Amino acid sequence: MTKAKIRVLATGGTIAGSAGSALQRGYAPGQIGIDAMMASVAELGLDAELDGIDIAAVGSQDIGWREWQALHREISAAMADDSVSGIIVTHGTDTAEETALLLDLTHPASKPVVLVGAMRPADAVGSDGMRNFANAVRVAGDPMAAGRGVLVVMGDTIFAAIDVRKAATSSIDAFRGFPRGPLGMVTPLTLDWFGPPDRPGAAARFAWPDALPHVEVVYAHAGMDAGQVEGALSRGARGVVLAGMGQGNAPTTVLDALEAAAKDGVLVVRASRVDEGSVDRNLEVDDDARGFVASRSHNPQKARILAQLLVASGVADPLAAQAFFDRR
Repeated sequence: MTKAKIRVLATGGTIAGSAGSALQRGYAPGQIGIDAMMASVAELGLDAELDGIDIAAVGSQDIGWREWQALHREISAAMADDSVSGIIVTHGTDTAEETALLLDLTHPASKPVVLVGAMRPADAVGSDGMRNFANAVRVAGDPMAAGRGVLVVMGDTIFAAIDVRKAATSSIDAFRGFPRGPLGMVTPLTLDWFGPPDRPGAAARFAWPDALPHVEVVYAHAGMDAGQVEGALSRGARGVVLAGMGQGNAPTTVLDALEAAAKDGVLVVRASRVDEGSVDRNLEVDDDARGFVASRSHNPQKARILAQLLVASGVADPLAAQAFFDRR
């Protein structure tokens, strides 16, 4: 049986991090290059043929447009290469959900694209990196992984990009799925899907943009005024995501400032600072009257990614934008 050929795109992160000591608390991300990582992986005896490309060597807090452009270019090339079965992206965990959603919305679901990271650096006691990577290889090499969009593999668990979020700062099982839970469970030797692919043959939902427009997140808190909104607009924001209280709420002065911005053509999305729960339309806030979009299950950082793609695609009408936030 022919081994699956998997393209590995390395961006750095904790999975490529080094502390210099097994018991050292602090560490530097992105210290291990793709060649060294591939040499370590070769010792695992995985049932796949791997080749790797260094995209970046940074912590994911520093991931941005340049790295995303490079990932898009290499993923597109791998999608077009009939010899490549799947793609793995090694990535820091802090912004993995944002990169995953951006790639999910801008690539077809024809081949598996799997983001994988680690919560502990490679030389730490109990490092989870190589196990997570071995799991990612098993997922990326499985034909049943196609048609599910971009996936994130962490802690023996498989999540869809649309659902995944980092929910803990440092524990090994830091990732959760909302509103859906995991799509499956995986170990280096086993793989169990909880259902069939839900997007077989799906095309990319957005074309890759020439640039990502400026969209800011405004964080709501007790006693706030409209200063954050005014500051975002003064910096040229073409979209504003409210990380609101509860169901995406904020003081009246803030909502009034956002309403004025929406009437001037700024895309305004109400999300929630609460970890889980849906932000629905026209409950405490009259979205129809104010011209807002409700983020539904998108948390603020994911709502920002979708808002950027909508603005880049010329989708300015709130109800038209709402349809994209409603879509699974």
